[in-house]
Order: sequence, then structure tokens, then C-alpha cells
Amino acid sequence: MADNTPVRDVTDDEVAFFEENGWVRLPRLIGPGRAALLRDRALVHLRERSRAVTSKVDEAFGQSRDIAEADEHFRALAFAPALGRGATRLLHGVAGVRVQVTNLLIKEPGGGHGATEFHQDFPWMPMDRSAMLTVWLALVDVPADMGSLRFVSGSHRHGLLGRSFARDGDDQLTQHPWLKELPVSPPLDLAAGDATVHHALTVHGAAANRRDTARLSFTVTYFDADALYTGTPYRQTDGLGLTVNRPFDHPRFPVVAHA
Repeated sequence: MADNTPVRDVTDDEVAFFEENGWVRLPRLIGPGRAALLRDRALVHLRERSRAVTSKVDEAFGQSRDIAEADEHFRALAFAPALGRGATRLLHGVAGVRVQVTNLLIKEPGGGHGATEFHQDFPWMPMDRSAMLTVWLALVDVPADMGSLRFVSGSHRHGLLGRSFARDGDDQLTQHPWLKELPVSPPLDLAAGDATVHHALTVHGAAANRRDTARLSFTVTYFDADALYTGTPYRQTDGLGLTVNRPFDHPRFPVVAHA
């Protein structure tokens, strides 16, 4: 695929910050013109999404999953060589990455969605290793009080801390009060085209949207291309015919970068 979506490379300083903290801010990952194009396409897709509230996640934000399969512009971004290279550098020690999922996220204002409770992404996953990260790209200006992400710095060093969004009171800060001893990232004001990246073991959350317009973002999650399938039940992988203890060699999990 041609690289028609200019994405800048991550810097050495950004890699070092990510390794230490489990998250990093990437200013101007894409330019504002490209962000505006993606914003307009996102609004079309999000208008067509189901608005049913069937889980605790739905109470925090709306989503349009696997958007790269339906929209060539988001697919080009997810497959941009610089983004694949960056993910491979940030996930220190991996030879390459696969796409796990792409998503459009919307956090409505005025009580349409609440806070995103602090959680880890990895506890639900059917991979045999936790080398996974998510790029969270702002498609509009996202001041902190619109609900930009906050991260518990260094929490990725403490392993699996349990599932959230399964029952009341299962957010990570309630399950593990000692996490409050770790520093929380400052409130981040993001411009359209800025991104944050967080490790799948990094505890993170977001406040409710206090502005009068919707928070819009695109996310792509990458994982170690050599990870093996564990067979753990998971809606995304159930029924795909994956083999336990074998790599994720399936069109749903394409390799983006590999040595």
C-alpha cells in the first residue's frame, strides 16, 4: 500500500519517555489538514453507528470498531510505514507488529457519556504476551476538560491488574488503591493531529466531556507480530479458526512492520 498519509517518526526522546512511563504524547503526529479530512469522515461513520448501551464501555464513549476495514483513509493511516515503525520502536524488543483493532471513538458532551474509569486494556486479550500499545489520535482539538486521556505513569511495570468494565466498582484505582502512590499524567490539551500512545498494561482513564462539542478520536492498537493465540474467549477472535499456541496469521491481524 502506498504511503499516502504522512505520519512523522517518533523520536529517541519519545521512545525513552514511553519506556519509563508507559505512555507518551506525540505532538503533530499528522498535519491539521489530514486531521480535518479524517474528522469529517469520522462524523459520517459515527452517525451510522448503533447507539445501543449494552455494556459499561458504552456508558463512557461511543465507537465504530474496525473502521480501517470500511474506510480507505483510516486504513492508510493504520498501515502508514512510519506508524508501524514507531510502534515497533516503542514496544522495545519486538521484531514487528500486527494491527489488533482500529476504532473511532466519540465522547458526547452534556452527559451523553460519562467518565472512562481507570483500567488496563490487556486483561481481556487472547495473546500470550503483553507487548501491545494503542495510538490515540485527536481528530479535533481536545482540551483536557473535553476528556483527554490521563495515565498512571509507571503502572505498566506492575503486570496484569485485573479486568474492568465487568462489574460495578472494578476500576483499577478502586481495586488497587496503592496505584494512587504513582504519579498521574498532567491534564493534556491536544490539538487535532496530536496523539498519545499508551502500553496495554498502562492504567488510564478519562474524565467526562465538559465542553459543548463532541470529543472525536481515532485509535489503532498494535501488538507483537510474534505473539501466540491462547484461546481465551474474546469476541474479536472467537470463530476465526485461530490455532492455540500459533501466531495470529489471519487477515484480521495484518502485519504492518516486521524485521
